[in-house]
Formats: sequence, C-alpha cells, structure tokens
Amino acid sequence: MRKITILLVWMTVTAVAATLPTRVPYRDPKLPVDLRVSDLLERMTLEEKVGQLQCLMGWESYMRQGDQVTTTEAFRQQVRDRHIGMYWAVLRADPWTQKTLTSGLNPALAADATNAMQRFAVDSTRLGIPLLLAEEAPHGHMAIGATVFPTGLGLAATWSPQLMREVGMVIACEVRAQGAHISYGPVLDLARDPRWSRVEETLGEDPCLSGTLAAAMIQGMGGGDLSWPDATIATLKHFVAYGAGEGGQNGARALVTPRELQQVFLPPFRQAIDAGALSVMTAYHTIDGIPCTADRHLLTDVLRDEWGFGGLVVSDLYSIDVMHNTLHTVATPLDAAIAALQAGVDVDLGGNCYAQLPQALAEGRITMEDIDRAVRRVLRQKFELGLFEHPYVDARAASMTVHDAAAVDVARRVAQASITLLKNDGTLPLRRDQRVAVVGPNADNIYNLLGDYTAPQATGKVITVYDALRQQLGEAHCTYVKGCAVRDTSQCDIARAVEAAHAADVVVAVVGGSSARHSGTSYEQTGAASTLQQAITDMECGEGNDRATLDLLGRQDELLQALKSTGKPLVVVYVEGRPLNKCWADEHANALLTAYYPGEQGGNAIADVLLGDCDPGGRLPVTVPRHVGQLPVYYNRPLPAAHDYVDLSAQPLYPFGYGLSYTTFRYGEMTVNETSDGYDVAVELTNTGSRRGDEVVQLYVHHPVAPIVQPERQLLAFERVTLNAGETRSVTLHVPLRAVQIVNAQMQWESAPVEFVCNPHSLR
Repeated sequence: MRKITILLVWMTVTAVAATLPTRVPYRDPKLPVDLRVSDLLERMTLEEKVGQLQCLMGWESYMRQGDQVTTTEAFRQQVRDRHIGMYWAVLRADPWTQKTLTSGLNPALAADATNAMQRFAVDSTRLGIPLLLAEEAPHGHMAIGATVFPTGLGLAATWSPQLMREVGMVIACEVRAQGAHISYGPVLDLARDPRWSRVEETLGEDPCLSGTLAAAMIQGMGGGDLSWPDATIATLKHFVAYGAGEGGQNGARALVTPRELQQVFLPPFRQAIDAGALSVMTAYHTIDGIPCTADRHLLTDVLRDEWGFGGLVVSDLYSIDVMHNTLHTVATPLDAAIAALQAGVDVDLGGNCYAQLPQALAEGRITMEDIDRAVRRVLRQKFELGLFEHPYVDARAASMTVHDAAAVDVARRVAQASITLLKNDGTLPLRRDQRVAVVGPNADNIYNLLGDYTAPQATGKVITVYDALRQQLGEAHCTYVKGCAVRDTSQCDIARAVEAAHAADVVVAVVGGSSARHSGTSYEQTGAASTLQQAITDMECGEGNDRATLDLLGRQDELLQALKSTGKPLVVVYVEGRPLNKCWADEHANALLTAYYPGEQGGNAIADVLLGDCDPGGRLPVTVPRHVGQLPVYYNRPLPAAHDYVDLSAQPLYPFGYGLSYTTFRYGEMTVNETSDGYDVAVELTNTGSRRGDEVVQLYVHHPVAPIVQPERQLLAFERVTLNAGETRSVTLHVPLRAVQIVNAQMQWESAPVEFVCNPHSLR
C-alpha cells in the first residue's frame, strides 16, 4: 500500500511539473520578453543558470544509423545533469569532427537531429528551456549539402554590398532550415599580415570595406530582427584586432595602439552591430598584455556602455582556458572563469571554465548579479527567436530549402564578381576555337577551391576549372595535366604538362595554395590544423597554417617556368587564401588572375571570366606585396610614406583596390557638396570600351594637415557599377561626417581639413 501511495504522489508531482509551465508567465507569448525573462530567471536554480552559460561541442550529440537519427546518452546527460542550454557545431562535418558524407547529416537528417535535441531539452527537463544551436557559417553553413560561397577574402573582392546581402540571406535560410539559430561570421579581423593563416576568412585589410560588406551580410541575415523566421544571430569574429598578430602568428599579441583600436579596428564592428549583429566572439590574443577574453574595457566599457550592445558575448573555443594554460595570466581555470565573466563574456564556448562558477559564487568572488546578467542575455535571445513556442523545424522543408537553384545562382554570381584580373596583354578573353591546356594543382581539385571551414562535398556538387572549361569548350579543345602538387615535390609530371602545352594554342595554369583539410591532417584542441604534419598535404593556409614566406610551394614555380618555355601564351590563375608572391607571373605571364577560394561555383566562374562571358570586375581587398621583407605593406599605414630599400622597391606589386576589366573607363570631374551630416561626392563614369563591364568607384580621403599622423589616404565609400559600352552614369557617394574625422590627442573624434581622391589605385 505504501508503494502505491508513493507511486501516486510521484505521478501527481510529475503531472503538475509537466502542466505547470504552460500556465506560468514565461510560457505566455503575449507577455513582453523582459517580463518572461525575469519570470523564468526567478524559477531557475543556480545550476540551471550556469548551464545556460556553457556552449558545448555539438557533433557528439547525435547518432546516425542509416536514415535514423537519435540523441546520444552523453548529450542527454549533459542536458539533464549539467543543464546545458547551448551547443556549437552540431551539424559541422570535417576531418576534425570525423563526420563524413556517410556518418554526418544531410539537410533532412540535420533537421531530425536538431529536433531530437530540442525535444529532449523541452520535454525532459524541469523548466523545458529550448536549446540555442550555433553553427560555423563564415562563407556558407559548414554542413553537408549547404551552399559554399567564396571565402571572406573572395567575398570582399566583389566590393558589392548587394551580393553580400544575398549571401547573408542564403546562409541564414540554410542555417535556420536545419534547426540552428546562430551563425558564426562574418569575420571582421583586418588582414594586416599575409603570412597569417586566417587571412582567407577576413574581408580584407580596410575598415570601410570590411564594415560595409559585413553590415550588408548581416542585413541579409535579418538585420537583428529575430521575429523574421529565417533570421540568424550573426556572431562577429574576433573582437578585436586578431588579424594584427606579431610575426603573422595566429593568436600572437596584437601590436596596436589605443588610437588605432578606436580609429581603425573598432569601427567595422560598430558598423556591423548597428546593422543588427547580436553576438560578438572574443579572441585568443592579447592587446598590451591583456587577454581579449578578459578585457573589461573593450567588452563592457566600449561594447556595452558606449555602443549600447545588448547581445551575447561568447568566448572563442577554449579562449577562457587559454588564459590559464597558455597566457598564464591567471593561476587556475576558476580564476579564468571569474576574469571572463566580470569582463563581460556571457558564454563559455567549450564549457570547461564556467562549470566552476558555482564555486566562485560560494567563495564570494562573484555575485549572483554577475551570473544573472549573462543568463538574461541568453534567455532573451531564445525568447526573441520564438523558441519556446516553435523549437522544431520541418525536415522536408530543409531538404528543399538548402542548396536550391536560387542559392546556387547566388554562389555563381558572387564567384564571378570576385575574380580579379591583374594583368592582360590581350590574351584574354580566350576564343572558343582555341585548344586549351589546363594545368596545375588547383585546376581539377574541388577542395582546393573551397577554403577552410568547409564540409565534405558530394560528387558533382563542386565544379573545377577543368570541368567548366571542358564543358564549355568540348573534349577536343581542352586537355588536362596536373603537373605538380601544391606542396608535395615527390610526384610531378611536369614533362607531360609541357607536352600538353606544346599541343595547345594557349595554356591556363591554375596554381596557388590550399586550405583543404583531409583525414591525414592533425588538429590542435581548438580545431586549428597542426603544422606538424606527418604526411605532405596541399594545406598551406587555413587556421593554424601561418607561413614564413609567400612563395609558391612545391614545384609550382618550376612548372610555370617550364610552361613559359614552350612559347605558348600563358594565363596564370592563382587560387589562394592569402596574397602569394606573384612577381614571376607579373613579369612573364600573358595574363594573370586571382581567385580567393571561389567556392563551389568557382570553376564555372573562372571559366566564365576566361571565356569573356562575364567581365572580371573584382578588385583587390588586400595589398599584394613584392616580398615578405616589405611587411607590413597595407595601404593605409600612417605617414611617412615608405621609402625604397637598398635592394627592393618599397611599393607593393599590386595595390589595394586594384583590378582590370575587359573594357576601359573614364572618370569625369568630381563634385563635392556638403550636407547636414557629411558630404555627397559625385563623379561621372563612362564605359569607353566596346563591351559591357564593371568598375568599382572608390572614394578616399586625404588629410593635408592633421594634428595626429594619418595615412596618405583612407577609403571612405565605394560602389560597384556595371555599364554598357558607351554608357555614362553619375555616381554619388555619401560620406558621413564621422568617416572623415580623426581621433585627436585627447582620444576624442574631431574634424580636420580633407581632400577627396577618387580611384587612386585604378592604375599602377
């Protein structure tokens, strides 16, 4: 009888627990979000609160057996016992996660997996709080079947906010269709040193270009309006100045001054936040000895108090741990957790340190207010996303939405717009009756087109340069010989490549670098590729692969020289993640193009440009140096201007903003009109050639006199323009007053005399 009574009591309590949340305020969608957050927060235990501040790796949360997906016991234990409220990279697939095309998830199964995770979190926990799921998405969702766009540097080479909005829309739709909510990206690190392994992820070296394009992408992702069904929470990476590491070393200290931070490195983040970014990721490095993950001035005084940012701050993976085990600024992981939380970090990506927050509270080293402040931010975004009412997605809709025809079309147009022509003696565009020898390690390798943070690709999804040219020219007019690898010198067939060149009318050599991970790649704890490889892979770029030189690796130079010796016209295409040494090609090639990992449609895009089906309207988002001895060589270095070395010119090989077209353009006289909030600068642009083409109108400011040393010029605004042959158009660029102001000796913004310069880099 006693057992029956206990059972009845247990059943009654269980029934009340299951029904009560539907009647409490936090369950009522009609109530204001602030009230719902406060009500839920009051009901949570300390352990439940701390669980919301930990974001664990998600790819171990599911098991796949055929077409069935279930959650793992490890996941269920994490949610049940640790009350975890957030996961990262559930749908990520790559050699690090050991998720392949067979063990990973297609879009429909991905939706099944996230639904299963949400169902357990909602139905099997005391308060039924749904999960926040974050995914890598810097140039497309890093999931099987998703659309792969050019990497950040390629996106920046388009100089097109309109295309960036379209890319953002596709990424957001594909992420949300599969059940995730947060997209990691865009990357706003300014690329100051091309030796750095992550240059490919950035939007270039300039704050105006980076901020404008990032803002456009975020607008495409919903602009911070989480009521839009396809909106994602865009996470900006990495706060701040991560791309200015000493020696081009990933994670090294950033050699920047407080004034540079305020005038150069922070504005792109501010612009992106104003556009609706709702999350910011910290970084591994230090500035003036302070770890960015514990920098209260940046994370609270600037980000929160000055800018009014109300979103989430998340650590980079284990960057809280790094303060203890690498930087040694704290003695224990507990100390690291306290430093990060008090600085303003809401979420611990990795979860090792914030699990100890209850101990910190018990010792009186933090307050409940510190914890509640961070938990409120997490819960707010869950409510604003509508997850308490709609935590699930439709697997059938995911299958139809991800990588649909419209997304593929965007990928092709963006890739086309990114291709940058650096030299052409008239060899391009190619004639369709020419016999073309396609040669080089990047001519017929799908993964060398895609860059880092890319999932495995199904057969036929990615088109190589050779595939595209063969399809357009026919088998009889197109032959292929690899010639050599990117790095491996043991297996080459340069002699066969020379034979193919002799038999052709023109040679297209596709060389460069690679960020392609494969099963033989080893990884650091953070997921960065280790440079201590046993086997020689193509990978010489991508996170963790910093370089001491910028020269072509392997026997690629030898291959190019052998091809040139045939006397056949030589077109060199660099597919790369950083601006590699192009001095030989600049001097000897008949035509030279660069494509910064152009994505799944990159082969088609390169072929389209080579054959003249579209104009090469890309412009350089970074400066191309002549030699590593020049570094740093970014265009907007403060005065004085660089002087020549004894043994080398100080001028770059190709300047920032440079790029050619298949047509020519003429600029008319520039007019400047002051407005209430800045300036309107207008110029007439005429296509003086015989064919349709693209030009990027670039407006720079020069300060003839300023109390603080300034660069020779700084980009203010730009617009990509397409004109038919003979067409003239007036282009007006608006310049806000803040854009021409400088940070004075008192660290305040003030005006200084200005002169405007239009397209100074159009010609070398």
